[in-house]
Formats: sequence, C-alpha cells, structure tokens
Amino acid sequence: MAGDLHSEWQSDEQLWSALKRDDQAAFAELYQRFYAILYSYGYKVADHTTLVEDAIQDLFVDVWRMRHSIALAQSVKFYLFRSLRRKIHLLGKKEHGFETELPESDHTISSDYSAEQILISQEQQSELIDRLTQALTKLPQRQQEVITLRFYQSFRHEEIAQIMGITEKSVRNTLHKALSHLREQAPYLAPLLGFLLWCLS
Repeated sequence: MAGDLHSEWQSDEQLWSALKRDDQAAFAELYQRFYAILYSYGYKVADHTTLVEDAIQDLFVDVWRMRHSIALAQSVKFYLFRSLRRKIHLLGKKEHGFETELPESDHTISSDYSAEQILISQEQQSELIDRLTQALTKLPQRQQEVITLRFYQSFRHEEIAQIMGITEKSVRNTLHKALSHLREQAPYLAPLLGFLLWCLS
C-alpha cells in the first residue's frame, strides 16, 4: 500500500517491485531518488538542458506506462542510465534537431588489460573523485561521460560498454585517454592519476 511505504528504507529493487504493483508513491520516490544523478549524467551525454530534461521526463513516463512489462536484467540504476542515454539520442534527433555524439571508432592501445586492473581502494577513489570535480569539465564530452560512469556512479567496464553502446576496449581506451588528459591539464592530480595510468598499462 502506498500509505505503508517507508521509502527511506526501501532499496531501488523494492521500490521497483512496488511500482510494478501500481504503487504511485514508489514511482514518485524513484523519480526523486534518481532525477539529480540522471540529470548530471545526461548533461555529460548532451550539453543541452532542455533535451536532457525532456529525455528524463519521457523516460519516467515510459517507466510508468510500461511498468507491468519492463523486466530488469540488472539493477534499476543500470536500466535508467542506459535508457536515458538512448532517450537522449532519440529525442535529440527527432524533436530538437540536436545531434548527440556518436560512438567513436575503436582506437587500440598497445596493451590489453582486464577490468580488475582499474580497481583502487575506497580511500583512493574517494580522494580522486573529490579532486577530479573541477578538472573534469575541461575534458571532451565523451571522456567526461566515461569518467562519470566509472568513478562517480561506480559502474563496471562491461556495464559502461552496454550503457554507451560501445565495446569494453573502447571504454578502457577512452578512460585511459581521459586520465592522460587530466594529468596533463591538472599537474596536482599527477600522483593519483599516475597510479591509475600504471594500472591501465
């Protein structure tokens, strides 16, 4: 029942289950819980405020309309991020005449590396995120997106590849280039970025 819903105690998946039972309070809580991070991510995909806002609204309209038929393969967060990216590209072309960036070609880096090589301790990752905030805005849009998904939203390489519609190798290459650019643009980040680049090499 909507009146019995203690939203602050509900996991995303519990809210999703309640949504599928026509619980409007659960739907409202999901919207409130995800709007800010979806908007922040969407703005990395397309630097176009109206487009991102429209895409989020359309996404949640679709979620409510199709609530009985949507099956989640992974997490609620993963579903919403991937769906928003697709929605932005669709609306960008259809309604706004705005071409969002298409997947870049798969440039190879000499080394082949595994997803585990990017893992760093919670303390190091937290420090990196704090200090990346300002420098991040100077990166190309696509590199901002990969950094956001990896370090701010903690998606794995394979999840980022599915969200962005590119290969895992492209994800790693783009991440490597982003970290290299950040090290050049922000020398004060060199110790942390040097560690990450070493992990990727």
